[in-house]
Amino acid sequence: MPNIADGKFVVVGGASLLGSHIGEQLLSEGAREVILVDNLALGVTQNIEHLVEDKRCTFLRGDALRLNELFDPFTATDGVFNLAGFLTKPMSANPWLGIDVNIRGAQNILEASRIQGVKKVIFSSTTGVYGAAGDAPISDDTPLRWQNLSPSLILYCTSKIMGEGLGRMYSEAHGVDFLALRYSAVYGERQHKRALDATRMVDAYERIRSGVPAIIEGDGTGVQDYVYVGDVARANLLAMQSSATGGGINIATGVDTTQRRIIELITKACNSDLAPIFKKNPTQIAMPTTNKHPFEISSAERLIGWAPTISIEAGIERLVSWLDQQDYQHPTPTIQP
Repeated sequence: MPNIADGKFVVVGGASLLGSHIGEQLLSEGAREVILVDNLALGVTQNIEHLVEDKRCTFLRGDALRLNELFDPFTATDGVFNLAGFLTKPMSANPWLGIDVNIRGAQNILEASRIQGVKKVIFSSTTGVYGAAGDAPISDDTPLRWQNLSPSLILYCTSKIMGEGLGRMYSEAHGVDFLALRYSAVYGERQHKRALDATRMVDAYERIRSGVPAIIEGDGTGVQDYVYVGDVARANLLAMQSSATGGGINIATGVDTTQRRIIELITKACNSDLAPIFKKNPTQIAMPTTNKHPFEISSAERLIGWAPTISIEAGIERLVSWLDQQDYQHPTPTIQP
């Protein structure tokens, strides 16, 4: 189990929302060297400009689909965080490349880790491996329910299952310690617009700051489990230092929040009194609407000592504060009330 202090770590997908927060926390915890690898297809260098000012941190443009580009950064590396992957929206737009990145890219990272003697790989997975949520508690061994999902969601969810399967294979066959972290809806500063649920937060912010009401899909009673990106980054560091290996655990809050509540919090954080409008978008890609997301997170506390600390109220305030600091040219929304 690698120690963060004085260790060398590589974050593949390091210019992403989560990658930048992992890099930040690695440096804060005393890592000797941090290499952020990203092909910049989805990540942006603005996320990591403040990190590479630290002489311990290096950015390397590289692609998980090119095995040879991983050998040098993985040399004498204690641990690798694999964040490289397509989310559902990019998967829908380019399923061919999405499958390659999520499966072949994961295999390349594991193979390079095996060859270079990396001690442990932490894999960014998703609670999507369970498919459509039901009323029963969702534990680490809950099976996939995929029948009512859209094709792009099926591809995304099963590609993450394949990534976990490859990790378990390398753990058993080659001794590369591996742990998959299954995130619920991640949000926070440096938020992008590729995640289905968190995108609605940024869309609502942009509309409110443009002087028009936020839009709520349907009646707004559907729920999601939103987990703050700083908490997720901390889970990655704890997982790296833990003895847990060979499986997957939920990284969620265990708290359900309706879309209506999310819009209320964003509106409040924007000091606005604009009432939202309710619409139904039949083309919207989304998990089947549910009134309950019963993710069990006891394994995270038991195996890696993790529990969420940032409430949705505090997290939304942080997100809006960060968005307000950006050079936003608040666009005229394409969907008018």
